[in-house]
Amino acid sequence: MAALKIEHDDLVLVADGRKALFLRNRGDAELPDLRVEEVLTGAPNPRTSEQGADRPGRQWNMPDGRRSAMESTDYHQLAEADFARSVAAALNEHDRIGKVSALVVAAPPATLADLRKGYSPSLRSKLKAEIDKDLTKHPVSEIEKLLTA
Repeated sequence: MAALKIEHDDLVLVADGRKALFLRNRGDAELPDLRVEEVLTGAPNPRTSEQGADRPGRQWNMPDGRRSAMESTDYHQLAEADFARSVAAALNEHDRIGKVSALVVAAPPATLADLRKGYSPSLRSKLKAEIDKDLTKHPVSEIEKLLTA
């Protein structure tokens, strides 16, 4: 894979299911200088077992009287998907007011899928690259190196 070129003033989003960093390149493509522009954090999101008390349900819809199990709700995943939708809405707002000339997104695959669902057509046209890695726990200097290596 060729090295990613992050031009001057490109927006870089580094996100996961609980945290999103909006980074702006103040350097150039050869020497990127990512600076934190905005940080979004989700509400506390405990494990699903701590959020739901009920056991998975059973359904009695078979004509012969057999039961079938229903899958339990994953509240943790629902909260992460909801956070990704709010991050996509924030990205769309940045684009609407002219703060996005080009966009690079780095997020885990599940978060990336949730983000894609919320991109506006205008934002989608400015998308330069998507990287399916969780980089939120790295310092910004390390993120620069990982994205451009």
